[in-house]
Amino acid sequence: MSAFVELMAFQRETQALGQIAGRLGWDQETMMPRGAAPQRGEEMAAMEAVLHARRSDPRVAEWLEQAVAPNEAGEAQLREIRRSYERTVKVPADLAKKIAQVTSVAQGQWAAARADEDVAGFVPVLEEVVALKREEGLALAAGGDVYDAMVEDYEHGMTGAAIAEIFDAMRPGLVELRAKVLEKPAPKGLTGTFDEAVQMKLTRKLARQFGYDMSHGRVDKAVHPFCSGAGLDVRITTRTSESDPFNCFYSTIHEVGHAAYEQNISRDYLLTPLGSGVSMGVHESQSRIYENQIGRSRAFTGWLFGEMKDAFGDFGVADADAFYAAVNTVHKGYIRTEADELQYNLHIMMRFGLERALMSGDLAVKDLETAWNDRFEADFGYAVDKPSNGCLQDVHWSVGLFGYFPTYTLGNVYAGCLYQALRRDVPGLDAELAEGNTEGATNWLKENLQQHGGLRSPRETIRHASGMEPGHAPLLAYLEEKFSLLYDL
Repeated sequence: MSAFVELMAFQRETQALGQIAGRLGWDQETMMPRGAAPQRGEEMAAMEAVLHARRSDPRVAEWLEQAVAPNEAGEAQLREIRRSYERTVKVPADLAKKIAQVTSVAQGQWAAARADEDVAGFVPVLEEVVALKREEGLALAAGGDVYDAMVEDYEHGMTGAAIAEIFDAMRPGLVELRAKVLEKPAPKGLTGTFDEAVQMKLTRKLARQFGYDMSHGRVDKAVHPFCSGAGLDVRITTRTSESDPFNCFYSTIHEVGHAAYEQNISRDYLLTPLGSGVSMGVHESQSRIYENQIGRSRAFTGWLFGEMKDAFGDFGVADADAFYAAVNTVHKGYIRTEADELQYNLHIMMRFGLERALMSGDLAVKDLETAWNDRFEADFGYAVDKPSNGCLQDVHWSVGLFGYFPTYTLGNVYAGCLYQALRRDVPGLDAELAEGNTEGATNWLKENLQQHGGLRSPRETIRHASGMEPGHAPLLAYLEEKFSLLYDL
């Protein structure tokens, strides 16, 4: 037991330092002055050097050799520490430090390039990021597939080939349903302007309605909404647009799904490897089920319609039914985060193909904009109008998150399974949501999934919570039923 106790004490300090590094990232996105970027890059590199040294410390291997787990949770702790250690020791410390420094700087350059519609100005630093990440991937893959090594960071047990198989199976049904929907008249959308301060007031109320504990979190604004932290300090950001309050509200609900997962993990796992979400796919299952199956449901949007009338007065939507249609409109658009449920996964499939090609070397960074624009027009039927609506819209590649994008669709697949089980187990769900009460849904998710953190593997987590083998059929059935009714197909 002494080896196990010593290892967990060492790990707790490592986890605490990791949270500090994460807080530096949160500050960079929300409050840091722009001119501080070069120094912040050095700070992030210094933190990564310390973390890499701890995660690859030879004592970890010795403790793992000697440690005896006291229970199931202890066995899971050892499994996750071993997995992290084996991956960390494959990556040279200097490379890990360099990646942290370059991606910190690249993030600021991406934001500036996006604002200026300047792809050419961003290409050099993205080339450096891609080169560094490929070097890391080669080290991690140890002769295997580089992209598979990238995916393992976000969805362990998954491969590029397995993801491609899922996407290929889903795509025909999504495209066919979209074609039927787009033949129908589009519902009337919102008109007018919506005060951004009022949006933020209502968005904080929405965060609380979905169970976000504001005594252990906060809501700020950022260019790209995100969630940061774990345990007792979990922060989210959103963004506002005077003409589109849904962007703010549903970004918030989405990030609250992530935050609730982190806040609801058992305190027994605080500052341990089990004290965070088990994978990004499972994490996305929480954000997507909060945002879509719950937040965009007919029942909940009826309540939200009343809240918006109270906040903004008459905003041009006649009644709750028209509001539900407006919230769920299938529409043309360029931006992934603003895409409707039906087309969202097509955005992810496109990015998956592009980043897989970048990691394999089949696509050069200098050709990315053209490849993006060609693929977008082929998939969506219209041309990209400007870079901020194209290859500059997402932050992920600037910060080196290759292998992350497919977890969004895996999250939707998992959410489909969870929602089917949720409706089975909470028969009064719609009546509760119509009152703005999400507790039946969020408590079910907390009890069956969130509290367990990283105790089980990603697929086992979904299987345990839903009682079924994870698969895409429930998601496609949900989308078919919802949009067939909405569009009278």
